[in-house]
Formats: sequence, structure tokens, C-alpha cells
Amino acid sequence: MSPTITTSSEANGNVSAATATAAARAAESSKGPESVTLAKALNTAMSDAMQENDAVIVFGEDVGLLGGVFRITDGLTKTFGEQRCFDTPLAESGIVGMAVGMAMNGMRPVIEMQFDAFAYPAFEQIASHVAKMHNRTRGAVKLPIVIRIPYAGGIGGVEHHCDSSEAYYAHTAGLKVYAPATAADGYRMLREAIDSDDPVVFMEPKKLYWSKDLVDLEALREQHVANRAAGVASEGRAAVARTGTDATLIAYGPSVPTALAAAAAAAEEGRSLEVIDVRSIVPFDDTTVNESVRKTGRAVVIAEAHGFASVASEIVARVQENCFHHLAAPIRRVTGFDIPYPAPKLEHHYLPSVDRILDAVDDLQWDD
Repeated sequence: MSPTITTSSEANGNVSAATATAAARAAESSKGPESVTLAKALNTAMSDAMQENDAVIVFGEDVGLLGGVFRITDGLTKTFGEQRCFDTPLAESGIVGMAVGMAMNGMRPVIEMQFDAFAYPAFEQIASHVAKMHNRTRGAVKLPIVIRIPYAGGIGGVEHHCDSSEAYYAHTAGLKVYAPATAADGYRMLREAIDSDDPVVFMEPKKLYWSKDLVDLEALREQHVANRAAGVASEGRAAVARTGTDATLIAYGPSVPTALAAAAAAAEEGRSLEVIDVRSIVPFDDTTVNESVRKTGRAVVIAEAHGFASVASEIVARVQENCFHHLAAPIRRVTGFDIPYPAPKLEHHYLPSVDRILDAVDDLQWDD
């Protein structure tokens, strides 16, 4: 269900979208925490940003009347009209190129790449123009673009429908790369991404779209306004998802729930594992990660992407450089294998699992 009220506007032509949205917010504000999916949190974030700022435009393949393949933009066209949320041709390079022109002229486009591997035709635009324009113009031209990418596996998608492409964007200087794992972070970080004057690649884990958390949306709205006024953001800040003392599991996006499940299983065996949710890949929070590893002395990095030349590799290098004298064992990685993403029936072998994580933890040179 869309977080905006569309039925009232349709039933009574003199009820504006703004009035309907205000009514929705008033209704939500009295609820307090409620069960919210990541999908609804992202949808609400875009709706709130569009309500607040007419410069925010949402477009991409099937994001309009259909509401997106995963229904993340559901209701936005009905509420804000086809000038604010609209479908485009199936041309990813054209979508990004149009967003560049819009952003150069004062708009804040939020665009969707329908699936992770569909975004590759647009990579030249992203690497050559989106990432470089601010630097090329010595700061004179900003590109406040959010590129939303449903990514990673766990949904049984066929070829080109599941991939973990975050390393390409993380390696491209000039881009911010966010990877939320919870509904609250989905709302919080998407609002901050839309507010950012720098381009943000917003990686959305497909298999977590329908995961639920207890979230107070009205409190998140108020917090966002207060943080923006104070210049405070979650950008570049990791979160301690679970405290522990024996070893640190470092994960982001779709791997965070798996890391938490592994930590829970380890606790039954008497081992205390801390879980760090990276959240922001670029910029990266060295401080939180390093503090955890220095405390525990051991670390495992978990990601669905291929292990070679990956974000996981970068995290290992950073931790080793900063925490070398605190390490009781080499850092381990649990990642996808260095093969093309497998067919749906085989992906459970490819994805990091609780058993693979626990095997890596057991390999951290324990004295016992």
C-alpha cells in the first residue's frame, strides 16, 4: 500500500495531493512505531521529498503507473502527476543522460535502474559525466542525482536480473554509494541522498524489500528535518547492529541479516560476535569498523559480490592497515564466488550463508 492517500483525491476532485499527504502524515503521527517494509520506507522517503521540494523528479522504466517492478514507486504518479513521476523508454543510458541535463538545470532527479545488471549500458554516462562534472567544472556545476539500483540476489532472478555491482561504483571517484539494510535506514538514507548536492548510487537489496521492522515514520521525518538543520547525516557512518566481544562480522546491504543470523547461531555455541552494518560504502566509516576490530581482535567481512577486487577486499585492506597490531588472526572474507552470477536453482550455493560464515569464524586461530 502506498504511504500517500490517493483514494481521497480520486473520490473528491477538490482534495489536493498536498492535503491528502498531510492527512496521511497526521494519521501516521498518532500510530508511533509500526511494522514497515523496506519497500514502504523507500516509497515514503520519495513521497516526502517530492512533497517538500518541487525540484525532485522520479523517472525510469515502469516507475509510473505500474509503480515499478518491485512497486517501490507505487502511488507517486497518482499523487504528484505524470510530470513528477513518469516512465521512460527502455534506454538506461538515455535515462542517466537526461538526469544529467535536468540536474545541471536545477532539478533533483531520482532515477531507477530496473535491475542491477540492466544499469551497465548507462555506466559510461555515470563514470564519464555524473561522477566527473563537479570536478571538471571546479565546483561550478553540481549534479544532485540519485541513481536507485535494485541489486544482489536472493530472489531467484534469471540472467541479468541479479548481480552485485557495487564495486564498479565504489571505484568511480566522484560518486557516493549507499547500501541500507533496514527500513529505517532506507528512509533516512534515501532522504539524505536526495538532499545531497553530490550524485549518489543508492543500492537497494532486492531480497530485503519486503522485510519488516518496527519504524516510527513520523519520528524519522522529524529527525530528518532536525538533522538537516544541524548539518548532521548518517552518510559515512556505520552502525553496530549487534554487540559482541570475540570477533567482528562486517557486512552491508543484503548480507547484514545473514551476519546477524550467524551471530545468533554462534551465541548458542558460546561465541560472542559483533556485527557492523557498513551502510555507507562511499564514504566509508573507518572509525566505527576499526574500534570494533581493535576490541575483538578478529574479523570476517561478508558480501554477496565476487571476492576478487571487491568492496570486501577494500574493507579487509583498510582494517589490516589500521588494526594490524590488534589482530589475533588474519581477516577472513565470505563472499560470492568468482564466477558469473549463477542460475536461480544454484544461487543458494553462491550466496554467503550462516554455515560459511561460521566456518570462517572457526578459522580465526582460536587458542581452544
